[in-house]
Amino acid sequence: MKSMIKKKTWKAIYRLLDRVSPVNYDCGTLCDAACCTYSGDIEDDDMGIYLYPGEEKIHDRDSDWLTWSVQQAEDFDFPDSWTGKVYFVRCKTPPVCPRKMRPFQCRTYPLTPHITEDGVLTLIKNDEELPYMCPLIKDDIRLNESFVKATYTVWCHLLRDPLIYDLVEMDSAAREEDDNL
Repeated sequence: MKSMIKKKTWKAIYRLLDRVSPVNYDCGTLCDAACCTYSGDIEDDDMGIYLYPGEEKIHDRDSDWLTWSVQQAEDFDFPDSWTGKVYFVRCKTPPVCPRKMRPFQCRTYPLTPHITEDGVLTLIKNDEELPYMCPLIKDDIRLNESFVKATYTVWCHLLRDPLIYDLVEMDSAAREEDDNL
């Protein structure tokens, strides 16, 4: 599986997102960093995230703070266009991690991209079922406009990659179907 997003583009995305934050303080103080430290009813090996195609290019597989596993996309619920290796990472040192190197999904949470039936990109608060509750979502805390704008900008760039577009389109269609039930 080959991404169109180059290493230098991922670096630029990370730099842009380093300058913004969902709120004016560390949102982890609201929930004791639940997204990094949750250790409830699921196996620790299940806590982590998949990197987006090409994102693995900017992370060091020998780092002392991430555990990597390489999996086959066909074995999981990814679009048909996703074949071959996908990378799943887990933080070894929660809640302490090199903030400048946290993966893309950590940088843009709680927002997630949604493509409407008309093909329009919007950002919504992540409605994925998680084993913990994010106060930013639960309490509907207003997000910084600069964070929302930067997140929208990077998603506009990432959606140029057909693999990433296919994933967002698949997730959006599933969300639309669930909302119609």
